[in-house]
Amino acid sequence: MKPVALLTNDDGINAAFLHALVSACVDEGFEVVVAAPSGERSWIGRAFSRHREVTLADYPNLGRQAWSIDGTPSDCVNIALGHLLPMKPDVVLSGINIGFNATMPLCLSSGTLAGATEGTAWGLPAVACSLDLEQSIFEQVHRNSSVCPPALRPHLEAACRHAARFAKGLVGQPSNGLHVHSLNYPATVTDSTAMERTTPALVRHGSLFKRSAQGFSFAWNDGESLTNDKQSDLAVLERGLISHTVFDFGGTAPL
Repeated sequence: MKPVALLTNDDGINAAFLHALVSACVDEGFEVVVAAPSGERSWIGRAFSRHREVTLADYPNLGRQAWSIDGTPSDCVNIALGHLLPMKPDVVLSGINIGFNATMPLCLSSGTLAGATEGTAWGLPAVACSLDLEQSIFEQVHRNSSVCPPALRPHLEAACRHAARFAKGLVGQPSNGLHVHSLNYPATVTDSTAMERTTPALVRHGSLFKRSAQGFSFAWNDGESLTNDKQSDLAVLERGLISHTVFDFGGTAPL
């Protein structure tokens, strides 16, 4: 019997990056089901739609079964596991995200990581996957996430193949605790790109808003790095390698 992978993301069910990951998981021998937001739900962290109804619709021709859900990544995984799937899947994958999810502030804000975190909260192996992009490519993909630029396609597919293989390696392993594997792929990733274990870089962004006509609007800044750790996720990405961070949400560190 084929292992079952539940896929979600925070860029929306139409995103080409999600569709590429579905294809790679099928090629790796998974039976794939998808429960993903109907539109972009990035920068939303581990939010749930507590104060409104969440609706869903079938989404054709994506894995064995796919649902477009008008909710957050956490909503999607929770509803799929609690109501849509006849039995638990073998692994939950979230992504591939448009842009990296490196540095601690971004990881804490990430809908991609939140989707995987909801999987591990149900006792399942969980992987969050993100692809770093050069700024102009990021803007192009972000404007139309349903299309992958041809020059990017080989790197996206290499990242997807790696993520599918990585997830396959987690099938059948004990999933004690609350562990999320976060994979960040460099923009130039290929099948031969090495992976290194990392920790999230510490960055201080200060204000992420600017004054606007009606009040304040979001304004990204790169922030100030508080660490020179050569094994941080950001440092490893900048060396052109795959960053692998394991988040243990079941434990705390003493001060």
